[in-house]
Amino acid sequence: MLNEWGEAQAAAFFSAYQHVPFDKIYTSDLKRTHQTVRGFIRLGIPHESYSGLNEISWGDREGREPNTGDNNYYRGLVNAWKAGNVELAAEGGESPLDVRERQIPVIDAILSRPHERNILIAMHGRAMRVLLTTLFNQPLVRMDDYEHSNLCLYKINYSYDTQQFELEVSNDITHLLSIEIPQTI
Repeated sequence: MLNEWGEAQAAAFFSAYQHVPFDKIYTSDLKRTHQTVRGFIRLGIPHESYSGLNEISWGDREGREPNTGDNNYYRGLVNAWKAGNVELAAEGGESPLDVRERQIPVIDAILSRPHERNILIAMHGRAMRVLLTTLFNQPLVRMDDYEHSNLCLYKINYSYDTQQFELEVSNDITHLLSIEIPQTI
C-alpha cells in the first residue's frame, strides 16, 4: 500500500506525464505499482502486470521494520554484490542474478510488441537497477551505478534496427519538486 507520501508522489507523476500518449503500461504484480499508475489506467491505457518485474525478494527480512542489525545486513549484502558476488541471495530471498533471470522473459515479451511505441513501466528500486544493467548489457556489479529515487523517471529509447537501448533521462525527479513536505512540530 502506498502511504500518504507515496500517494502524493503518484499524483505528481501523473500530473507531469498524463499528456504522454502511452500505448501500454507494464507493472510488477505488487499492489503499490498498480496504485502508482492508477491515474494512467483510469485514462483507459491498457495494462499488464508481471511478477518478473517484482522487487527483489529480501526473504526473511521482507516487510520488517528495519533496525540496526537489518541495516548492517543489507549493507553487507549490497557490498557483496558490488564485489561481484551477484549469486548471493538474501536469507530466504533472491539474488540479483535470480531477478535478472525472471526479468528477461518480460523484456522479451515487451520487445515482441513493436507497435507499442511509448510504454510506461512501474517497478521497484533494486529490480530497476537490475533491469538497467540488463538493458545496457552490463554486469550486475554495475547496478548501483544507476541512482534511483522513489518515483523517479528513466526515459529509455530502443532501436529495433540496432537492437540497442539508449538512456535519455536518468533518475529524474523534477516532477516531485512541487510536492510540499508536511511540517512536523
